[in-house]
This record gives sequence, C-alpha cells and structure tokens, in this order.
Amino acid sequence: MVRLIFLLLLMTFPAAAHDAAEAMPDWEWDAWITVPLLVSGVLYVRGVQLLWTRSGAGRSIRIWQGICFAAGWLTVFGALCSPLHWYAEHLFSAHMVEHELLMAVAAPLLAVSKPIGAFLHAMPKTWRGGLIHGAHFNPLRRSWAFLVDPTVATIVHGVALWTWHAPPLFDAAVHNETFHRLQHVSFFGSALIFWWALLRRPVREQGSAILHIFATMGHMTLLGFLLALSPRVLYPAQTATAGEFGLTPLEDQQLGGLIMWVPASTIYAAIALAMAGLWIARSGRSTRSGLD
Repeated sequence: MVRLIFLLLLMTFPAAAHDAAEAMPDWEWDAWITVPLLVSGVLYVRGVQLLWTRSGAGRSIRIWQGICFAAGWLTVFGALCSPLHWYAEHLFSAHMVEHELLMAVAAPLLAVSKPIGAFLHAMPKTWRGGLIHGAHFNPLRRSWAFLVDPTVATIVHGVALWTWHAPPLFDAAVHNETFHRLQHVSFFGSALIFWWALLRRPVREQGSAILHIFATMGHMTLLGFLLALSPRVLYPAQTATAGEFGLTPLEDQQLGGLIMWVPASTIYAAIALAMAGLWIARSGRSTRSGLD
C-alpha cells in the first residue's frame, strides 16, 4: 500500500504540463532555510570533531547519533530545498510528503542525535559558558521543562497539526510566504519538541512515551482519514493547479490525506513499536540483574 501511494505520487510529477511563462521545477535556495541549515551542519560537525578528538570517536556522541543527525539534516534539506518543495507549492499531495518528511522523519532523527551538546562544544568557551549559564536561568529552565513534558509536547504537536490543516489557514499559506514559513516552523518545531520529549525519556518512563506516540498516530490517522474520504474539496487554493498534473483537485486532496493516513502514521507506529521492544528488553535485563 505504501509503495503504491508513493508510486502514484511520483507518476503524477512528470505529467506536469505548465504554461511557458511558468518556471519549471528547480532547487530552492531561500536564505531563510539554507543559512540555518548551513550553520547547524557546520556547528554539529565541528562539535563532534572536538568531542571525539578529546575523548575518542564514538564517545559523548555515538557514531549512530552522528549518522542520525546527517540523515535528519539531509531530510530537511531535501524536503525544503529540492524540487519537492516546488511541487509542494503546486500539489496538496506533494505538500503532505514535504510536511511528513519534516515531522515524521527529520525531527526524530535530529532529536536523538544530541545536537545541543555538539553545538555548545563548537562555540568559543566564553559563549559556551554564557549559554550554559543562561540555560539555568530559572524562568527559561522551567519553560523548557514545561514544553518537554510528554503530555504538553503531545498537545503542542497535535494543536499545530490540526490548526494549520484548517482550510483557511492552509490555503493562506499558499499565497503568503510569511504564513508558509510560519507553517513549516510550527510543524517542524512542534515535532522536534514532541520527539525530544519522548525519545529521550528515562527507561522507566518509556511506557508512557510510547502511549503518547500512539495517541499522536491515532489523531494523525483520523485527520488523514477525513481528508482522504472527504466528498468535497477543502483546500481550493492548494489544489487549484492539480489539473496540470493529471489530477482533479479532489483527487489531489484525497491522495494527500492517504499519504498522511498510511505512510506517516506507519512511521509513528514503527517508532513506538521499536521503543516498546527496547523498553521490554531493557526491563528484562534490569530484572535479571536484580535477581543475580
């Protein structure tokens, strides 16, 4: 089913028949995207290099965490800078692919890569000390602790998802670049907080974290279900050019809903099941250690 959905989506792309005056698909080099990506990539690589030079490769930040950061970074770059972004401006279904890459793929990969530690070690010592001191400022520390509470993070992520899929707001983001950027920041930022809050919980708290992931998967499935089975077009602005790709506006919307319903929800479920397996294995080892 997942392969069929993406095959159908990819088959629509070459079928585009654009007016001569309209630009063809191309890479996007928006400074609002490329500059933060470049800075974060350089800081992470430099921080890991310094940490590994000091303590040895694979310590402090594991090799697998570095791989996760690279994969997450490349996913963000591909979603927002590759021709996919151009298609996302013309097809609701492609827009769904872009959003799910940010929320369900890039965000969890980045959350487990220990980026803050790497970023701090890449900075001069005077900056690092000031930032660490500022992080312990009581109001800021309490605000962060509140945000990464699993229940709060789940609610924030859910509110962002449902709010921006309200038809007036979603279509407004099509025509207003500021709204579009805010939409992406909301999706990606809330997803980072969500995955940070859940994937970094202590072993004893992973059971509740798994429940929060399944709860998010449930309401995401419901939203995708509603979009896929809607009998009318809910996003006229976003689906207006679907005909140029061989789809009716309603088919474009339904395909987008199906992408959220099946592949995206499957990713959330797979992560939750992987966490459950690790949690059970660790709990088993702890129990055996206690008996020895």
